[in-house]
Amino acid sequence: MDSSGKPSTAQVVILATSSALTAVFYSVYRRRATTVARLKEAKKVSIDQDLKNILSETPGRCVPYAVIEGVVRSVKETLNSQFVDNCKGVIERLTLKEKKMVWNRTTHLWNDTEKVIHQRTNTVPFDLASHDDAITATVRVIRPLDSAELDLETTYENFHPTVQSLSNVIGHFISGERPKGIHETEEMLRLGENVTGVGELVLDNNLVKLQPPKQGFRYFLSRLDYDSLLRKQESGVRLWRLLTVVFGVAACSTLLFILWKWYVQQRERRKEKGVLEEFKEQQRKRMRELNVEEGSVSPSSCTVCLSRERACVFLECGHVCACAQCYQALPEPKKCPICRATVDRVVPLYNS
Repeated sequence: MDSSGKPSTAQVVILATSSALTAVFYSVYRRRATTVARLKEAKKVSIDQDLKNILSETPGRCVPYAVIEGVVRSVKETLNSQFVDNCKGVIERLTLKEKKMVWNRTTHLWNDTEKVIHQRTNTVPFDLASHDDAITATVRVIRPLDSAELDLETTYENFHPTVQSLSNVIGHFISGERPKGIHETEEMLRLGENVTGVGELVLDNNLVKLQPPKQGFRYFLSRLDYDSLLRKQESGVRLWRLLTVVFGVAACSTLLFILWKWYVQQRERRKEKGVLEEFKEQQRKRMRELNVEEGSVSPSSCTVCLSRERACVFLECGHVCACAQCYQALPEPKKCPICRATVDRVVPLYNS
């Protein structure tokens, strides 16, 4: 905080940044906490022969937010892995990533970076069936790519390094970018995989569907079981809550520090003002004792004797208020007659 009472630029930046981050982290925390609360309240529904009857008796033939655990079964078609024999699934994602090293001019280090240069996702309709093969009831999964936590299994992975000539190497060093190669992966949701789905369960024309829920609820498809999925979401809530608390404390601490410094500065100003008023009153009293008119005293006269010229500067307060003789006459420890600050040293004042 500067002499005018305004906070410094660093303090303003810290306060603004920590406040903005606290607001952002709190927003994410509230959203994640709401998701966890709704996930806990979701109705667990088993895939059995009575599933259609239960939904038909439910208002609207719909469960707004339900948890279904089942095995992936194909409807008609299946997707075959392009790299692994006898590997079939219902979702296939092919990804090509360019890996390279980039020179950081700030840290003077080479950093690894990657960029997706191509990605294609293929899907076919699929159902979730019971683990018991004797149960024929199934649940059709609608719009699976809109779901969260859809972690596919990596079925193939390969890295193709870049072949470089000497001239290319020199050029890359000059440009600050060194290509490493292409990383190729294939991910699939395979047949027979255990999947937990959380969404709207509806009976539509004798077909049970699991689809994205309404009212802002989050749609989940995960290879984790329900309890593991819930624990994963709760761990994310704890992380965002911790970040909110840390940056909130930083913002409050910065604000309290600014307010405290402002209070101390205002208190010192009031104290200096009171001392100055007291000094002026003592000076007027001294003038009355000496029977001296206030207008007849020179502005550069010593404030103690009111006759000789001021001839010394008191440090560290910086006041010029006394002549050399009156300074010598001050009692020990010597203090400034105006502000009562201790005089550490004196510098002679020469008027030309």
